[in-house]
Amino acid sequence: MFATLSDRLTSTFKNLRTKGRLSEADIDATVREIRRALLDADVAVPVVRQFTGAIRERALSAEVSQALNPAQQVVKIVNEELVSILGGQTRTLNLAKNPPTVILLAGLQGAGKTTLAGKLALHLKGQGHTPILVAADLQRPNAVTQLQVVGERAGVPVFAPHPGNQGADDVLPQGADPVAVARQGVETATARQHDVVIVDTAGRLGIDAELMRQAADIRDATNPDEVLFVIDAMIGQDAVTTAQAFLDGVGFTGVVLSKLDGDARGGAALSVASVTGRPILYASTGEKLTDFEVFHPDRMAGRILDMGDVLTLIEQAERAFDQDQAEKMAGKLAAGEDFTLADFLEQMQQLKKMGSMKKMLGMMPGMGQMREALENFDEREVDRIEAIVRSMTPGERDNPKIINGSRRARIARGSGTTPTDVNQLLERFDGAQKMMKQMARNGGGMPGFGNLPGMGKKARGRVAAPSKRVKGKSGNPAKRAEQEKAALEGRPAAAAQQGSAFGLGAPKAPADFDPSQLPSGLDRFLGGR
Repeated sequence: MFATLSDRLTSTFKNLRTKGRLSEADIDATVREIRRALLDADVAVPVVRQFTGAIRERALSAEVSQALNPAQQVVKIVNEELVSILGGQTRTLNLAKNPPTVILLAGLQGAGKTTLAGKLALHLKGQGHTPILVAADLQRPNAVTQLQVVGERAGVPVFAPHPGNQGADDVLPQGADPVAVARQGVETATARQHDVVIVDTAGRLGIDAELMRQAADIRDATNPDEVLFVIDAMIGQDAVTTAQAFLDGVGFTGVVLSKLDGDARGGAALSVASVTGRPILYASTGEKLTDFEVFHPDRMAGRILDMGDVLTLIEQAERAFDQDQAEKMAGKLAAGEDFTLADFLEQMQQLKKMGSMKKMLGMMPGMGQMREALENFDEREVDRIEAIVRSMTPGERDNPKIINGSRRARIARGSGTTPTDVNQLLERFDGAQKMMKQMARNGGGMPGFGNLPGMGKKARGRVAAPSKRVKGKSGNPAKRAEQEKAALEGRPAAAAQQGSAFGLGAPKAPADFDPSQLPSGLDRFLGGR
């Protein structure tokens, strides 16, 4: 969503890096480019004025003029101000001291409230809560049925005493009372000991008094701990007007951005928190129920400025990867065993649990410079690789070297690919296998960087080898000769064998010690050549 804005800002900062000192004219030109980029991204004009004014004021201060690298200092200022307009700090849900915690979802029709209710329920369920969904949207056709389907997919119960509107018109059925349904839902959650209640309310195609009155009545009847305003991140400038109207008419405690994976300009996300003064709590980033994440202003600012979002990537990996399998793989590599195609298949399956490869790669720093290649990446390539590996026998996965021409043809037919695709996979796997072996030899470090002081072959300085000269030689010629002879033979002198001045004997080497077990390259730290 922020691709265009990110590219514009990155291009602006790239021009600054060529300058050793920044004049006032340079700063004005930079602020002007940032202003244009934000306005093109559909950010609200008052937010743009506040944002660029703060940047210009700080950029002309001593923190930039006296900096060793003024360009980096300007980027730092833009990053901090961007975090500020996105809400400053991350805020989580305010849970009730006495359960259940009641969460009311409000917003326009089509913003994605119903789907987001299921995503939020699944997210809370993963944190150990026991949520229940309440179908209080009785006006939109088949809204109750949709919530029931979403709840079933999320594995969360749905309280739906009324079927809602089953026709084609957006009209509240006769006898339907959304306020009573919401109230009964909270009572049912209390009786069944659910600790979180998520109430899905009706939306409209525009702002009207009836919508506000109904939402306010449900709020008064349920006394929610959180009122979350769900806003479509693709609606642009109108997002600010809609948010302000809901704030005045109903009042909300937080914002949830939906459809953040769209290709719109994304000005709503940069405007709503600053204009309403309410923090953004969550963001919906896709169609799947798992495409849902906590909104971190600092991480989102990093994505916009092409600094990446490695922390979110790590959190997703921690949720997706099996800890036991990871430890098993680490132990296998430490023991010097080969990395096989069976292991590779397990890693691929764990990687698929993290979601879209494009999204994961997009969280890496600097990926904005490879945006075209990233957009052209085919997600189905992962499935093709998995199909090739699954078409192999267990023996072929453990020892790919036995795969000859006839085996390649059979694997290609079984996976629906060509022998060329099989060859390319085997070549890439051979390179990966060599890298894994080198990492195992380095004690888990990256190739070329040892895990010893000096970081392997690329170290600038070498550790001085210990001198063979014996320190503290005795003045007695007989004892001195004995010391030199002991040093040459590699055994302790007689005095050391008898014990030190503190009464401690010389340490003994373990009987099962094998010098070959030392890490490779250690000899140069011990004086070897």
